[in-house]
This record gives sequence, structure tokens and C-alpha cells, in this order.
Amino acid sequence: MALINFLKPKNQLEEGGRTAAPVQRDDGEPEKNCPNCHKDIALSRLWANGLVCPCGYHFRMTARQRIAVLTDKDSFHELYSGLKGGNPLNFPGYKDKVETVRAASGEVEAVVCGTAKIGRQSCCLFVMEPYFMMGSMGSAVGEKITLLFEYAAEHRMPVVGFTVSGGARMQEGLLSLMQMAKTSAAVKRHSDAGLLYIAVLTDPTTGGVTASFAMEADIILAEPGATVGFAGARVIEQTTKKSLPAGFQKSEFVIEHGFIDDIVARSNQKKLLTELLKIHNGG
Repeated sequence: MALINFLKPKNQLEEGGRTAAPVQRDDGEPEKNCPNCHKDIALSRLWANGLVCPCGYHFRMTARQRIAVLTDKDSFHELYSGLKGGNPLNFPGYKDKVETVRAASGEVEAVVCGTAKIGRQSCCLFVMEPYFMMGSMGSAVGEKITLLFEYAAEHRMPVVGFTVSGGARMQEGLLSLMQMAKTSAAVKRHSDAGLLYIAVLTDPTTGGVTASFAMEADIILAEPGATVGFAGARVIEQTTKKSLPAGFQKSEFVIEHGFIDDIVARSNQKKLLTELLKIHNGG
């Protein structure tokens, strides 16, 4: 019973991070229900379409899945794989929760970093993991991203980053908030070196991640329908006592207000990133 209560979603973002298990139909073809069109889609069809429903809904991908479909074959080389956080504040239950999430996700932290080639263009790459505490940024996440930008600056490489996060990791308190300044400083040093940083915001990108490195890129892209913002819509409504417009904080709303540069469907991301990296690399 304790484990069931422990795993129960505490908020809307955390609940959204878990998708329903595939449904096994009588004909033997597993299917997944789309939360947008509410149709059951064959998993084989979803995988063939990059986990995008025919209606256009983008299902969440694990970090490893995204790396596999985005990068050139065998080109990704992971960095800082052994770096993981602890429980600096002795927050009750945090250690057990992290161990459970590590076992379930197969990752030691909420971001995977490394070097890769995208369309034969070399870059540094970080991809946040939605199934590790909704990509929340603790000390280890901030450290890995900082180290990656420092590596990129030293080796004169552009950075491509895929963000997904509910924000700073509350169990690490002020230490998690400090990662906003630390990562921002690393992004600034990389920029001062004349190097390119491209961010791709996926659903959801919120909180301290939005308030730091996610929105500091030279080029900011987003997936269709991604939630992008700082505070949640419900918090804003309760604070301001005002109703928010339809689609508030969705990427389509955000681009209308000038906060991102373009919305790019998953099927077009590798092509566009290749073109941008090629321009930067002088190819």
C-alpha cells in the first residue's frame, strides 16, 4: 500500500508524465490511446511515425528513444554518465523515490549528455528524461548540463538541447535553484566564445528550466502542443483571479507572443537541425 501511495501522481505535470500502458487487442496488435483524438493507435504505426499520432499529437519519448531517432547511427558518445545526485537536505523519502525512479527509467539522472552527429554535423547534445521525476533539475542535472557547455566551449562545438521539465527539484531546495544561475553562466560563456546553442522545447518545459537555459538559446524551437511556461496555468489563475485564454502556454500560443522562434514537428527536426548546424559549422 505504501508503494502504491508513493507512486501516485501528486500533481498534473507528474500525472502527465505517465502514459497508459499499451492495450492488447484480440488480433494481437498492441495499441495506445491518444489523449488528443481519443483513438487507439497501433504501436507499430506510432513507432513508424516517431511516436506521433496521425492527428498530430506528439507522445513523450524517453531520452534514449530521442537520441536514437535524432542522431546518426553509433555517433552518440555519452559523457558524465556516472554523475548522480544525493540527498543533501536529508529530505524525507527522497532517497527511496530516486532509487525507485532509477529502476523504472533505467537512468541515473534526469538528463543524458554527450557528443553526437546529426546529419553528419558534430555537436554536443543533452536530452532531458521525462520519466525521471518529470525531468526536474537537481544539483546533478545542473552540473551535467554545465559540464557539457564547458566541454563544448573548450572543443569549439555547438550545443543542441532537448528540454522537458517540471522545474527545479523541490527536494533539493535552494541547491536546485542555484542550478539556474550555474547553467546560465555556462551558456553565457559558450555564447561569448561565438558558438551556437539550439534548444528544442518539448512537453512540458516549465519552472526553473524555462527560467534558465531552456530560454537562453540562440535559436529556440518547440514541438507542437508543448506546454511552455514558468508557473502553471492553475497557479496563475488562482493568483490573478482571472481566467486564462484558450491554449495558454501551448507552443502555438507562445510563438504568437514572440517567445520562441519556430514550432517544428518531430519528423522535421533532424533535417532542420542538420541545416542549422551545417550553417554554423561553415559547411
